[in-house]
Amino acid sequence: MKHRFKMKKPKKLLPPKNKKLLKKCSYSLALTIIVIAAAIFLNLLAGELPYSLTKIDVSENKLYTVGDQTKELASRLTEDVTLYLLAEDGQEDSTLNELLTRYADLSSHIKDPVLNPNFASQYTEEEVSENSIIVVSEKRSKVIPYSDLYESSINYQTYSMETTAFDGEGQVTSAIDYVTSEELPILYTLQGHEESELDSSMQSAVAKENIEIKSLNLITAGSVPEDASCIMINAPRTDISADEAEAILTYLKDGGRALLVSGYTSEDMPNFDSILSEYGVTIDQGVVLDGDSGHYISGNPLYLVPEIQSCDATGSLAGGGSYVLMPVSQSISTLDDKRDTVTVTDMLTTSSSAYLKSDPENMQSLSPEDGDTEGTFTLSASISETTEDSEEETRMVLFTSGQLLNSETDAIVSGGNKKLLTNSLSWMCGHSSSVSIASKSMELSYLTLTAASANMWSILTIAVIPAGLLLLGGFIWLKRRKQ
Repeated sequence: MKHRFKMKKPKKLLPPKNKKLLKKCSYSLALTIIVIAAAIFLNLLAGELPYSLTKIDVSENKLYTVGDQTKELASRLTEDVTLYLLAEDGQEDSTLNELLTRYADLSSHIKDPVLNPNFASQYTEEEVSENSIIVVSEKRSKVIPYSDLYESSINYQTYSMETTAFDGEGQVTSAIDYVTSEELPILYTLQGHEESELDSSMQSAVAKENIEIKSLNLITAGSVPEDASCIMINAPRTDISADEAEAILTYLKDGGRALLVSGYTSEDMPNFDSILSEYGVTIDQGVVLDGDSGHYISGNPLYLVPEIQSCDATGSLAGGGSYVLMPVSQSISTLDDKRDTVTVTDMLTTSSSAYLKSDPENMQSLSPEDGDTEGTFTLSASISETTEDSEEETRMVLFTSGQLLNSETDAIVSGGNKKLLTNSLSWMCGHSSSVSIASKSMELSYLTLTAASANMWSILTIAVIPAGLLLLGGFIWLKRRKQ
C-alpha cells in the first residue's frame, strides 16, 4: 500500500537586499520619531524660558533691554507690583510691550497685564492717553503718561517735532521704586540769596530719583522743616544770614543732610563759610586750572574734567567710563583742627599738574605764573559724622563749581553731571542705589574729547594715517617696479 506524503511549500525568504532596506527604514522611522519628540520637548522647554532669553533685543539703542539698576531693584522686591499698559488689544506700543514683558521676567512680584484705557479712572481723575502705564502696589500707585515715555524736540530745519529719546526703563524703574518705598524723601532748596535755579532737566532727574523738591525760606520758616530729608544751597551770590547759618547747623548736628554748591564770587560769605568750617573744610580763594590737557576741554584749562574718585557719593559713576565737567572751579582744603568724628572723602580731584590762581580777576595768563600754588586739588568732597548726640549720621556733599548743574554743561559730558547729582542725593537720602536711569537716545550722541584726545586724533588723521598710506603706496610701487 502506497502512502502519499503532502509536502509543505517552503517559506519564501526575503532577498538580502530587501532585508537591508527594511532595516534602514526602521532606523529612519525611529530616528524621525526621536527628532520629532526632541523638537516637541525643546519647544515646550523654550516656552518656559524667560522672555529675555527667547527674544533678542536687536534695536539699535537697546530700547527694551533693562540694565543692572533695574535688575537690582527687582531682586529686592518683597511685594507685588502690577504694571498696567493702558491700550486696546492690538493697539499697544510694541516697544513698551516688549519692555514690560522683560520686567515681568525679572521677578515673580512683577505682573504686566494689558487693559482697556478706561481702567485708568480708578487711579487718577486726569485724562490719560493710550499707551500710558500705571504702576500699582499695596502702598500707592503712579501714572506714567505716554508723553513722559518719549522725549522730543523741535527740528529747526523742518520745524517739526521729532522723537529724540526713549525713557521707558527710567520711568518704569523709578515708578516701581516710588510705589514700593516706605518713605519718600523731600529735598528743600534754600531761597533768598540769588541761588541758581535747577533747570527742568535737573529737576526731572531728581524727580526720577523719587525725591520731592520744595522751596525753603529760612528767614520766615525759622528752622529746617522736620520732614526734610536733605537741604540744598545752590551757588548763592550773596551770603546767608547768621540766623540762617545757625538754623542749618542745628539741623545738621541732629543728623541732617545737605548738598552745598559754591560758585566763585568776589563777595565775602562768612556765614556760608561757617557751616563748612564747622565740619572741617574750607574753600580756597581763587580758581583752579589744570595743566594736563587730558583734564580739560576745548583748550580751556578752566573747564576741568576731573578724576572721579570711588566713594559712596559718586557710586557707579567712578570707573564707569563717564566724565564730569567742572567749569571755573574752586578747591577744598581740610582744616587741621577738624574733629576726629568728621570724615572728609574726596569725590573729584585734579591731576598733579593743576594750579590755583588766587586772584582770577587780575590774572595775566591761563598758564602757570609766579605765585600760583601747584599740585593736586580737591574739587568736590563728601563729609560725614556720627556723634553720640544723634542716632543719624550727618552727611554733606560739597561742589565748587556754580555751573556744574547747568543742563548745557551736563550735555557736553552726556549726562555725567546729572548722574553725579542723583548719586550724591541717593547717598544722602539713604537710597541703597540710584534709580535715576538716563533715557536712551534715538538720535546721534556726542563724543566727549578732552584737549589731549582731540590733539591726538587730529595728528593721527591729518599726519600719521596719510603718511602711512604714502609709505605703503611707495613700497608697493618700488616692489612692482623691480618685478
